[in-house]
Amino acid sequence: MNKVVILTGGTSGIGRATVELLRGQGCTVYEFSRRPAPEDPWHRSVDVTDGTAVKAAVDEVYAREGHIDILINNAGFGISGAMEFTDPADAHRLMEVNLFGMDNAIRAVLPHMRRAGSGRIVNISSVAGVFAIPFQAWYSISKAAVRSLTMALYNEVAPYGIQVTSVMPGDIRTGFTAARKKSVAGDDVYGGRISASVAKMEKDEQNGMAPEAAAKAIAKVALKPGRVKPYYTIGLTYKCLVLLDHLLPCRAVRWLLYQLYGK
Repeated sequence: MNKVVILTGGTSGIGRATVELLRGQGCTVYEFSRRPAPEDPWHRSVDVTDGTAVKAAVDEVYAREGHIDILINNAGFGISGAMEFTDPADAHRLMEVNLFGMDNAIRAVLPHMRRAGSGRIVNISSVAGVFAIPFQAWYSISKAAVRSLTMALYNEVAPYGIQVTSVMPGDIRTGFTAARKKSVAGDDVYGGRISASVAKMEKDEQNGMAPEAAAKAIAKVALKPGRVKPYYTIGLTYKCLVLLDHLLPCRAVRWLLYQLYGK
């Protein structure tokens, strides 16, 4: 049976690459995002923070197709800066999109998947959810929350034949870097460490994995036969880093992060 997929945040970056890859593999992929995409008949202009709009769009897809097999929660953005000087409104907005927007999409698809007795939900987290990056605290917090959401939901919906998993990319070369809302407020107080950390972070991102490679890994998890694990990390380097987080004492991980992005 043709797989019907809903993907949020798919007009650019790894989201767009994943949409194109899945369509190339025969899936019908509906893409939800705020940005217009008039050339794409399966695009729906939806703000994931608007729960009513998300539910209406999901219900429309179900009415048209008769089933929803996969949800890929990809919508999200980043902010950077010292926690002390981050505008609380910016932090709240990030959590509304990265976490509660995901929750809105999950709430909308679950009744349809539960009735069908099957379905798969793929939440895009980040290696930053394992390694809390200094001066990118709120992004790391949101992605750590996605990991917790995934594990909790995995066990809640397993009896209904629904599978939940989280994919954790590392540094990816996309427009995400340019779109990040950067604040250097307090950089004088922090001795220039905010701007230095963000510059290092952005250099790593622009030297990172191509979005097509990340999309290939996400699509593989989305379409994987049988059961999926709660967490997948993209890339051998990042798999090794996540393993080190389990093996090294906390003080060693803290020291490493400070050397990379804190000093």
